[in-house]
Amino acid sequence: MAPRPALLSLATAVPPYILTQRDIAVAARQVFGDQFGDFDKVVQVFETAGVVQRHAVRPLEWYLEPHGWPDRTEVYLQSGADLFEEAARKALAAAGLNGSDVDTVITASSTGVATPSLDAYLLDRLGFREDVTRIPLFGLGCAAGVTGLAVATRLAAASPGTVILFVTVELSTLAVRPDKLTAANVVSTALFADGAAALVVRAGVGGFATAQGSGEHTWRDTLDIMGWDIDPDGFGVVLARALPPFAETHLGPAITGILQRLGTPMSSIDRFVCHPGGPKIITALEQVLRLNQGTLDHEREILATHGNMSAPTVLFVLERVLRAGLPQRCLLIAMGPGFTASCLVLERCS
Repeated sequence: MAPRPALLSLATAVPPYILTQRDIAVAARQVFGDQFGDFDKVVQVFETAGVVQRHAVRPLEWYLEPHGWPDRTEVYLQSGADLFEEAARKALAAAGLNGSDVDTVITASSTGVATPSLDAYLLDRLGFREDVTRIPLFGLGCAAGVTGLAVATRLAAASPGTVILFVTVELSTLAVRPDKLTAANVVSTALFADGAAALVVRAGVGGFATAQGSGEHTWRDTLDIMGWDIDPDGFGVVLARALPPFAETHLGPAITGILQRLGTPMSSIDRFVCHPGGPKIITALEQVLRLNQGTLDHEREILATHGNMSAPTVLFVLERVLRAGLPQRCLLIAMGPGFTASCLVLERCS
């Protein structure tokens, strides 16, 4: 039997600036209060978002100023590369490896545009070989933490012994727009944060978990649920208010179908590791998965202390689950633009 792809290590990284929800709410009122007709109603999201603080690549004052694509791209390239390097170095060190051992690097990021992709900027800084295979993933949004890791496990399974480095970097705060008078922009201002995560994957001996299979489900006619509205000054947030009820209605059958295709009974899952997109999404997930309210405790903790970092967030949750003691079988779940649900089954290594 071919060896299962194993997760050798997991590491995370956050930028230096810590923004408190209280300070952000005050700043949002200064920016939007006089321009937004029903701002007093909308501003309540800062109290109900479940976020206490989060990390950002720039101080709060920077986000109150006007910025276009050049400014945002410069920050993305500089800070994105720094976070990539920190997360990757920590993950490689934890696996007892260095950059020259990496055969393939997969980079998932949807909050900035870089050509070449961020991994090329790290070629010398991390010591990647000149024959390293580079695979950038864009446009998957919050789902990329699970989807990208699933791609890494498939590549590892196809080439046993090769070292796959998966890194996801998201600077979601760069999409906060003081010039966008939309409810979706205010909601994103209450949730968005920055961070990175990296995992080393290899089929063979070792690791803390093996990948047992993965799958996705993309619903038709759902392009308007989540994504970017691209304009001359940057990304604008597309976020439908109907997302939590959509998840409550449609996510359950999708997850059931994915697990059936994998031959994995829902009853065999000991812990669901979910992307905490927001408090309503967490509650919807608990309902869909038939969990008692409050079961997804690590998800709520990460949302409170780190906000919604998009793709890396579910891996921050996985890191918290690891520290608490990884159950025998876990199911990683994340949803993102498409609209798509992505799942990955992990089995704890003995």
